[in-house]
Amino acid sequence: MGSMSIWHWLIVLVVVMLVFGTKKLGNIGGDLGKAVKGFKDGVKGEEDKPATTATQQVADNTTVDVETKEKTKL
Repeated sequence: MGSMSIWHWLIVLVVVMLVFGTKKLGNIGGDLGKAVKGFKDGVKGEEDKPATTATQQVADNTTVDVETKEKTKL
C-alpha cells in the first residue's frame, strides 16, 4: 500500500491517454523538448551561436515574420 507498483503506473498512463489523447500528449512532449533545448542554448550563451537575422530563422505556423528597421531622429 505504501509504494506504487508498475501496474498502478500503467493504469495512470492509460487514464491520462484517454483524457488527453495521444496526439495532444505528443504535442506537449514536442513543446517540452523545444523548451529544454531553448533553455540549454540560453545557458550556453549567445557568443557560442552564430548571429542570425529574423529572415533566416524558420517560423512555425503561428509566428509572423517581420523585419524591423531602426527609427532615427531628425
